[in-house]
Amino acid sequence: MNQNIKGAAFMVLAGVCFALANAVTWTVTYKLGFKAQSDAFWQYLIATAFSAPFLWRNGIAAMRTRHPLLHGLRILLSVLGVQAFTQAFAAGIAPWHVIALVMTSPFFVMIGAAVLLGERVGPNRWIAAIIGFAGAMILLRPWESGFSATILLPLAAAVAWGGASLITKRLTRDENQTAITMWLLVLLTPVNLLFSLQAGFEVPTGNVLWLLLAGGVVMYLAQHCLTLAYAAADAAYVQPFDDLKLFSNILVSWLVLSFAPDLTYWPGILMVFAGSAYLLWSERAGRTGGLSHARPNA
Repeated sequence: MNQNIKGAAFMVLAGVCFALANAVTWTVTYKLGFKAQSDAFWQYLIATAFSAPFLWRNGIAAMRTRHPLLHGLRILLSVLGVQAFTQAFAAGIAPWHVIALVMTSPFFVMIGAAVLLGERVGPNRWIAAIIGFAGAMILLRPWESGFSATILLPLAAAVAWGGASLITKRLTRDENQTAITMWLLVLLTPVNLLFSLQAGFEVPTGNVLWLLLAGGVVMYLAQHCLTLAYAAADAAYVQPFDDLKLFSNILVSWLVLSFAPDLTYWPGILMVFAGSAYLLWSERAGRTGGLSHARPNA
């Protein structure tokens, strides 16, 4: 099989695994009433356990840095994003709806890079961002009488993760990738624990425990597929296929949770997808200085 095709296939498979993990989170928090803060703690604890070989191989010494405050701020923003993301599921927002709004994160990264890092952003990419934000408005529908502030939670996650991506971009100027990864793996779970304790710590039992373990395994498979995707082909080639996770979440929401977007939401979905896909494509083409749009593969 062609390596590019193999890389694309693994990226799409990772998106399906992430969608299944999101369905687990929705079920645990919304259907079974497990606290969102505790869900975030346990799922990242399980993910960290799978990362134990990496942590052991590199050791704490790999965390030496000249920018501890930047690392700390990046972790705080990452945790805030995780908390908002998980609480969106706990509020009963359908996974496809959450993911569609979280996919606005690249637009916030683009704006932040232009304003804070002084990077040049061409007019075509501003147009893509406007299209994406217009799509988000269709998904948010703030003009409707039944509008609830909880629908802003995925957008809050997008902003927080966009800020974390900007800091990551700044850190890569003079920090190695191992140190950046180690800081996140070592501190993400303890900070999530603080949020869980503040909200009333819960220990999973029964169906919640089994679902969290299943979600952890699926999340591990998703991360493994991502690794295989990047190993098979260039990141510039496979990254655009990451956006297909939006449709994976729509499919899983429909087949597993019996949620499907009605026709009035589809223009917004397609506008967010088109804007995000264009930003990734233009980065691949190297048209505007290679602005990074790294974001969590939710």
